[in-house]
Amino acid sequence: MPHTLASLAHHSALKLTVLAGEDRLDTPVRWAHASELIDPVPYMEGGELLLITALKLDAEDPATARRYVRRVAGAGVVGLGFAVGVNYEDVPRALVTAAAEEGLPLLGVPRSTPFIAISKAVSAAVAADQYRAVTEGFEAQRELTRAALGTEGPAELLARLAAHLKGWAALYDASGTVVAAAPDWAARRAARLSGDVGRLRERPAPASSVVSDAEGDDRVELQSLGTGRRARGVLAVGTGAPLGTAERFAVHSAVALLTLTTERSRALQEAEQRLGAAVLRMLLAGEPDHARAVAGRLYGGLLDAPFRVVVAEPVAADGAEPGDAPPALDALADAMESAAARTGEAVLAVPEGARLVVLAADGGAAVEACAEHAAVAQARYGGQPLPRGRAARAEAGRSGAQLAVGLSAPSGPRDAAHAHRQAEQALSVARRRGRVLVEHEDVASGSVLPLLADDAVRAFADGLLRALREHDATGRGDLVASLHAWLSRHGQWDAAAADLGVHRHTLRYRMRRVEEILGRSLDDPDVRMELWLALKATAAVAEPYGDVPGE
Repeated sequence: MPHTLASLAHHSALKLTVLAGEDRLDTPVRWAHASELIDPVPYMEGGELLLITALKLDAEDPATARRYVRRVAGAGVVGLGFAVGVNYEDVPRALVTAAAEEGLPLLGVPRSTPFIAISKAVSAAVAADQYRAVTEGFEAQRELTRAALGTEGPAELLARLAAHLKGWAALYDASGTVVAAAPDWAARRAARLSGDVGRLRERPAPASSVVSDAEGDDRVELQSLGTGRRARGVLAVGTGAPLGTAERFAVHSAVALLTLTTERSRALQEAEQRLGAAVLRMLLAGEPDHARAVAGRLYGGLLDAPFRVVVAEPVAADGAEPGDAPPALDALADAMESAAARTGEAVLAVPEGARLVVLAADGGAAVEACAEHAAVAQARYGGQPLPRGRAARAEAGRSGAQLAVGLSAPSGPRDAAHAHRQAEQALSVARRRGRVLVEHEDVASGSVLPLLADDAVRAFADGLLRALREHDATGRGDLVASLHAWLSRHGQWDAAAADLGVHRHTLRYRMRRVEEILGRSLDDPDVRMELWLALKATAAVAEPYGDVPGE
């Protein structure tokens, strides 16, 4: 316990008497200091017992006494010790009254008790308190270490930490999800801090913050876990008062131990990544049996059940280097790996340059986390496709939607290469459509028209149709609309002419003019196909993500 004025007043060797402020004797004393300055406040830090003889102070003048007492009390001085029989035979009544009015404890110091004796008593108490705090801190460290090495993992460590702090503790994973809490009710309290945890995770580790909310009457401190660029988790502790020395020591020990358990060594991480990359290469090379043999038990039953392949890459602003965007891939990998860890399922995540390739169990938590992560990013644009162009992509980067993801259909180890191609195809469509996530099933069941919304395709279409549009601009006929009607009616003259409201001979004349201007025959099916796609591509400029009106 910290040394207080009461313990000094009850110290038999000091023989102090309490003259005012009896109800505040439980105030802790940080130090004892003697000063005869008229204004000692500039030299005070707060928490001191100020010892005086009133050598220069007119302690018998009520106004002077009130100003002095009010001044030192405002500076955080916790009490006055007045030497009796030095400059005054007794403690002046004006000083006693001023201290009582201010509520500042006033202790009478007999002539037989030198100020140095009081300073030594306070110093000894402070040293004893610090020793006790260090001893308790070391004991807490031993208990937490035993818990960390036990079979129950972080849960037991958090339970012992909460007991030591007489509060609660919670652990968040790299995605910001509460994975353990002690006592059990603390999980609800910790869940309300997800926003604060998210903001802390955005800062480089190590980082900390103190937070509170309207529903909680405790003081909550957040500590990030990890030694690298990104936090691997967050520890939250809630207490009824600021942490003392012993409690602070325990929290720091818990942070160190949890960092060791949540962030594996760099060498082990690199080795596992190399192994995962080798397993993926074998699967893509059509060698599933070798992949199983190399993987061993590292990836559990992932290769024995249907899985999905995820291929993701960053969507950076024009001119940005590829290295500017990997945090988006890191966030996706964290979300999927954290979800898999919570359910005990295996997941294989392999960085491939500026891409991320993930194998995850079909219908599992990791695939669901991928979809949720993509939905959150897409929701920043109200569910609409991401805008295009330099400024739009820059805005996408600032808002966090810096990702395009392709998801394959369910597959097995022998079809891993095919699933990888499916995921790459879905990724290509995601980038073209401006979507965060596209599943291969959506590509297979959807229309080919959205695939035409590409700069190269539109440039080809504009070049192919330019001569016809220039002809129409002179007012000498509507060749583009006529060509569209004729192709849409599969070359049926009467039906196409009826759509246009012209005679079929007029339509025949216009089609001959198309052939003359383009220098190509409409009898060639390849020419008809190219012209039809060109018409659709130019129409897709106005309707890039939906069907063309009238179709």
